[in-house]
Amino acid sequence: MSERAAPFYCPYCGDEDLRPSEEGHGAWECRSCNRAFRLKFLGLLTPGSTGRPPSASDGGTP
Repeated sequence: MSERAAPFYCPYCGDEDLRPSEEGHGAWECRSCNRAFRLKFLGLLTPGSTGRPPSASDGGTP
């Protein structure tokens, strides 16, 4: 298994001064804007999936 991925910038202010939080796995703190956030991997999408339910224009059921 590889190392866990780390965010490159804060999703709120865009700064790169991030530190792992003591709150647990996936928790990060931004020293620039003083916010804490958590990242979570949800899983892999199936090939061709757009991440949204099919609509009538896609040929799916409404």
